Order: sequence, then C-alpha cells, then structure tokens
Amino acid sequence: MTPEPEPTDRRTDPAPRMRAEDRRELVLTAATTVFGERGYVGTTTDAVARAAKVSQPYVVRMFGTKEALFLAVLERALRRLVGAFRGAVAENPDSPPQEMYQRLGAAYSELLTDRGLLLSLMHAFVLGSDPEIGRAARRGFLEVYRLLRHEAGFSATDANTFLASGMLLNTLIGLRMADDFDDPDVRDLIECVAPTKAEVLVRMSRAERI
Repeated sequence: MTPEPEPTDRRTDPAPRMRAEDRRELVLTAATTVFGERGYVGTTTDAVARAAKVSQPYVVRMFGTKEALFLAVLERALRRLVGAFRGAVAENPDSPPQEMYQRLGAAYSELLTDRGLLLSLMHAFVLGSDPEIGRAARRGFLEVYRLLRHEAGFSATDANTFLASGMLLNTLIGLRMADDFDDPDVRDLIECVAPTKAEVLVRMSRAERI
C-alpha cells in the first residue's frame, strides 16, 4: 500500500531524554485516538503528529508508513485486550463457566474508557480485504476466540455470544449512542448491553461534548 503524501510541519519532537519506548508509546496513544475517531482512510500521519505534539517526519521516521503505524496500533490494542482477558482468567482458572463469563465481561468493560482502542479494533475488523491489515486483524480475532475457548473454557456457543455482545457494545460506542441516553429506548438498549457501565458511557459522552 503506497503511503499518502503529507505535509511536514515544524513541531518539535519529544525531549531527547525520553526513553525510546516512551516516545513510541506517546505516538501510539495519539494514533489510537485518531484512528479510532477517523478510521484508517481518514487518518494521516500528520494528524497523528498533531495529536502527539511531534513533527510529522518524526512519526514517519519511527513507523515508516501509515499502514505500519496502524498495524502497530492494532497490535497494541490486541495486546491490551488479550492481557485483560488473561488477567481475568488467572484470577481463578477453575471458576465455573458463568462466573468466568462475568469476570471476562467485567475485564472488557474496564476498557470502555479507551474509546480509541475499541474503535481502532473495529476499523481493523472491516479491513479484511487489505492484504496486511486484514491478515493481522483475522489473526488477532482468532487469538481472542481461542483464548475464550481453550483458556477461559467457554463453550463455542458462549464464546460466540460473548464476542457478539462485545461487538454490539463497540457499535454503540462508535455510534455515540449514549449521546441520546434521555431517549427511553436508548437507555433500555445501553442498560441491557452494559448494565454496570451505562453511567460510564454517559459520562464519556457528556465529557466529549464539552
């Protein structure tokens, strides 16, 4: 995939005393937010640089292309998601199925405040036709499914239900459905999908509108 031409700018790069891994995390955090809001096609490395308060050439030096940057964002998002699930499983690997299901659901709910992370995953999942991004997204999705089946001990039906609920929740976040929480049907939908996190979604929505 050919990287798009983008304007350079004169923003300064991070302080040289910052560790390399911290500089990388700074850019990836900003990129996660921008990709989440604008999608892959709508994002430029210049927009990421502005969000990270660094220069566009600095972002290109670090990642090379927009595609490579998005793949790094996807890898980071999947690492956080899988890490959250494995942490929940490790709390009590021998939990009965319903308890394990609830604990993994709670772990997923804790990621709701990172809107960019969840939406970046969604954007990756609709790019299945892209040779590189599609391959990485399929691999990541399958890793999550295998974790549910073989580490959490979910049945195939429970794993599918869990994934379907998570994707519905992501859709509600992408739609900013909580913006219309005063509508009784919207409230009913959100409280059904995320009964313990409805207030969190509403607070996020109100904070974003300020």
